[in-house]
Amino acid sequence: MVPFSFGGHALFALGQGALFWPARRALLVADLHLEKASWFAGRGQMLPPYDTLATLADLEALVVATDAAELWCLGDSFHDGEGCERLPGEARATLTALTARTRWTWITGNHDPVIADRCGGELAAEAVVDGLVLRHEATPDERRPELSGHFHPKLRLTVRGRQVARRCFVATPSKLILPAFGALTGGLDAHHPAIVRAVGRVAEALVPVHNRLLRFPLAA
Repeated sequence: MVPFSFGGHALFALGQGALFWPARRALLVADLHLEKASWFAGRGQMLPPYDTLATLADLEALVVATDAAELWCLGDSFHDGEGCERLPGEARATLTALTARTRWTWITGNHDPVIADRCGGELAAEAVVDGLVLRHEATPDERRPELSGHFHPKLRLTVRGRQVARRCFVATPSKLILPAFGALTGGLDAHHPAIVRAVGRVAEALVPVHNRLLRFPLAA
């Protein structure tokens, strides 16, 4: 975990693509896309059906490691509104145990605007917590400090002649976009015009590596 400050709050960036808010013992993640493989399988594209179990195992490990009392999922937690209904038994048991262990809030996203069955937890379109706005997609004209997901940002670099891609946070003084946490999620280049439009023309990619927070300017 790497400490940094955002919106007047002390946070920790985790290499797995999550945030930890120690003052609230809160863990924040975005874009789990649970049951994405089963959604594709239902449309004839067969993928290994282990993405949900892998994502929940990683999330459970972070809850235990941080002793989180709150968990905020910043949208697209399921790949579609019926994803929770397709959960296999082991995944359903793990998720139900996690929502019972923490104060769990599902922020809805464009993939899951309505989640009828969610294995526990509360549902919200967005939230304001101690002055921080939590929502799925960044709003360009939002002036309050804002945490969001949606774009799955990745930083792509050429290192010693090799292309390297790492999930990253995208930050400005008032906006922080989390990377996708899900095991079966792609990534959008942090320099992409859609991200620039969402956060403004000058931002940084933040990559937590070995207890250091590497910062890469993303000026358009």
